[in-house]
This record gives sequence, structure tokens and C-alpha cells, in this order.
Amino acid sequence: MRTRVVVVDDQDLVRAGFVLLLSSDDTLEVVGEARDGLDAVATCRRTGPDVVLMDVRMPHLDGLTATRQILADPACARTRVVVLTTYDEDAVVVDALRAGASGFLLKDTRPERLLDAVHVVAAGEALLHPTVTRRLIERFAALPAPRERVADGVLTDRERDVLLAVAAGLSNREIAARLHLGYGTVKTHVSHLLTKLDCRDRAQLVVWAYESGLARPGSG
Repeated sequence: MRTRVVVVDDQDLVRAGFVLLLSSDDTLEVVGEARDGLDAVATCRRTGPDVVLMDVRMPHLDGLTATRQILADPACARTRVVVLTTYDEDAVVVDALRAGASGFLLKDTRPERLLDAVHVVAAGEALLHPTVTRRLIERFAALPAPRERVADGVLTDRERDVLLAVAAGLSNREIAARLHLGYGTVKTHVSHLLTKLDCRDRAQLVVWAYESGLARPGSG
């Protein structure tokens, strides 16, 4: 079964380039295109894609608002959104994570990297470009006081350790090596964290860890 993708960008040439690239991969199928947020919501509601490549700055409805509406729609329960961003949009990165985006791609990403990113997100993983991740963590340092933490006892000590490692940007294999755990054990802990904290994916776990005050910039 091929991964179904919708491409959203208000620039026709950019959108056409993404569609051409995605169409070169036999395991991907472009099921829709949209040039603004309103069109994106309607297209995703109609097609129920696996992955959406979402531009941010568009007419009629911006990409972040469109992301919220798409992910709240029952017709898009399995849909994951990858936001297309640039280095100087730190605030947008934070807002997009809160809106439910599963990751980010820089608009100057290499073609092979974009294809790989679509597969990664479709498989249920989060995608945060290393440069974006560093700037995102710096951004958290300027946020207001942390919200109230989860009630004591909800997270085990091991789950807490795994969450901190996720917030530091480590992969499951890196977490396994750091905490001397099996790879499968780490995957199980991450799955439990997603359920307990009502998070959509790893990107949401990063947000939760920093906004709760459990993780702090520079603590990774």
C-alpha cells in the first residue's frame, strides 16, 4: 500500500516541484494539492491522506490554523502534518508543534531528505531537523512559567528518564544506549508515554516535557 500525500503551498512552482519529486517514488502517491489553508482543509477532508506537506504563510487561511482543523477532523484521524519552515521562524516552530504537527522540513531540504522524511512521518515517527531542534529548545527558555505538572506517580522513574532523553532529541537506539536498555524496551516506554500524556507523537512529547518544566534548555 502506497503512502498517500497532500502537498500544500501557495507558490505553484514550489508545489509542482514537490509533487514531481514525490511522484518519482513508487511507494508514494500524491492524492491532492492545495494553494491555501482553506483548500488544504477541504482537500484533506476529501482524501484523508497519510501525510500533508504544509506551507505556513498562505492566503485565506494560514498553515498553522489549517493544521489544527485538519488534525481535529475525524476524517483525518490518521493524517500527520509536516510543516515547511525556514531557519528564522522559531515562533512558528513552537506554534506548529502545539497545533499538532509531526515535524518540520526546511524549504532548502535535499530531495532525498524530503522523500525520507515523508516515509519517517508516515511510519509514526516525528521529524525535527537538528538545526530547528536546537533553536526550538532555545525558544523554550523564553516561554512563560511551566504549566502544572502531571500528577505525582503517573510517570515511573524510567519513563521520566526516557522522556528527558526524547526531549534531548535522542533516537530510540540512542536512548537505549544511554540508559542501558533494550531497543524494544525503549519503544514500549515511548508508546506508554504517548498514551499517558495524550501526545500524538514524539514531537508532542518534546513540547510536553519542556512546557511541564520537566526538561529545561541545556539539560540534555
